[in-house]
Amino acid sequence: MTDIDLDATRRVHELMPYTHLLGLEVERFDAEEVRARIGWAAERCTSNGVLHGGVLMSLADSLGAMVAFANLPADATGTTTVSSATNFLRGVSSGAVHGTSRALHKGRTTIVADTELFDDAGRLVGRVTQTQLFLR
Repeated sequence: MTDIDLDATRRVHELMPYTHLLGLEVERFDAEEVRARIGWAAERCTSNGVLHGGVLMSLADSLGAMVAFANLPADATGTTTVSSATNFLRGVSSGAVHGTSRALHKGRTTIVADTELFDDAGRLVGRVTQTQLFLR
């Protein structure tokens, strides 16, 4: 289990307040890789105590935005998601979902992020590929 980076978690919550509502905890935040997790909680579930797909997608989208932000060109002011492809592979009904995001492509106007989501047992829960547009 990776330790939580409290400083990075606080900064991310300030930049993206929705991540605070989700309970997102940052484990690593740099230009090469971003890792974070969200713990299981009943209020984040759909039927049968399974984490809602929207929670998983929110984690993945946040991670993609974070890796894009960590790779901002000097003249960019932020990013926005312009496309996202998601594959859910299994449900999460306890513990936490852990995400890792890396840049697949770093261009002048866009960045493509690949995000993998895992459960506590290390099983792949989902995979998301998204394109973020650099804002100027």
